[in-house]
Amino acid sequence: MLIHPVKGASSSDQTTISRSHASGTTAGNQLTAYANCPDVLVLALPRGGVPVACEVARALHAPLSVLIVGKPGVQWQEERAMGAIASGGVPVLNGDVVQVLALPEEVIKKVAAHEQHEVERRERLYRGNGPVSDVRGRTVILADDGMATGATMRAAVAAVRQQQPARIVIAVPAAASATCEEFAAEGDEDDTALCW
Repeated sequence: MLIHPVKGASSSDQTTISRSHASGTTAGNQLTAYANCPDVLVLALPRGGVPVACEVARALHAPLSVLIVGKPGVQWQEERAMGAIASGGVPVLNGDVVQVLALPEEVIKKVAAHEQHEVERRERLYRGNGPVSDVRGRTVILADDGMATGATMRAAVAAVRQQQPARIVIAVPAAASATCEEFAAEGDEDDTALCW
């Protein structure tokens, strides 16, 4: 996987959505090689990734859809994610959290099943009766508003990779440098991560 730091995102006092739109525009400008390509599909990771992905899709003249990813929390500490689960039931566990908290497998399964139902509910909310986008053989640009641990993006990549895309491009305006480096080490040689 190639990593390209992107420069030019605004650091002004704009609202979060305005910054996300500006970040999406910046990413779109960096991804011009994919403009007007019929095999490109932009997938937003809601909620924060939607404004970023919208601007990327607009700049590239590419179709836009969503890929829902949930973050199953630890039962007694909901804000602490034990991993992520994407559309299609693809789970990615945060091994450090699972190990440190000594989470039993039955707890993990129960929380993951609950989160899978939530992912399905959100899919219906975002997509309505619309079809799931076919990514087989396509260049898929996954857009989110940031990556901290990368668990959400890992689940998204795993879900998309199961469907055999030609290439996956990750576009995020804010990311921990260590997380970007991990994606570089983990990804296929044709994949690209844009972190700015």
